[in-house]
Amino acid sequence: MTVDTQPLDGGLKDKRVLVTGGTRGIGRAIALAFARGGAQVITCHLGSHEPDAELRHAVRDIHRADVSSGPDVARLAEAVAETLGGLDVLVNNVGADGAAPLARLEEDEWARVMDRNATACYRVTRAALPLLGEGSSVINIGSAAALRGRPAAAHYGAAKAALIGFTRALCKELGPQGVRVNTIAPGMVADGTEDPHDPVTQRIVALTPLGRLCRPEDVAAAALFLGSDSAAFLSGITLNLDGGI
Repeated sequence: MTVDTQPLDGGLKDKRVLVTGGTRGIGRAIALAFARGGAQVITCHLGSHEPDAELRHAVRDIHRADVSSGPDVARLAEAVAETLGGLDVLVNNVGADGAAPLARLEEDEWARVMDRNATACYRVTRAALPLLGEGSSVINIGSAAALRGRPAAAHYGAAKAALIGFTRALCKELGPQGVRVNTIAPGMVADGTEDPHDPVTQRIVALTPLGRLCRPEDVAAAALFLGSDSAAFLSGITLNLDGGI
């Protein structure tokens, strides 16, 4: 019996990757991780701040694009097609947090959080469909809040839960074309600005068997796996990345 083995880089070299919202936090970590693995990476940002020199040097291109805008998303897909010719990995990372008890949750805030987290994923994935061929991978960045719930954040939890349903439906719809679709659901992610003495941070760390917050690099490592050839038969899952809570 012959056992096929994957290359040590997981087959990432020269993979064509689009990471939305890839200039800071989780998105930046994912973009850099794929680039360091030898992939050709394009990312985008809203334009509120300039990408740092390390990221500019590592990735193939950085575009300004608002994923809440259909025309912007169409232009982004056209740019990816022109530069890369197709996609092997799509990472839907753009999202927006929100906090308000239901009694004070106005409809425009509900719509904003739903649009940035769920509808943006629909827009980008739909625009990228012609670029996704057999063996490609779609990775949606969700949240553990969709699985456990979070007080005063019904809109955020609902939006991230929508990604799980989106993932389950698309894995069946696109599977016959050889396209895999998965979601990563991180717990609270450290961004370097959190106060270790903050009661909420302390409570989450205390609840986490591994004794720390999730880091952007942890999410990037999960994305590398799901985007690699090592995950060639993995589709439709929600990868719970919360340190064991």
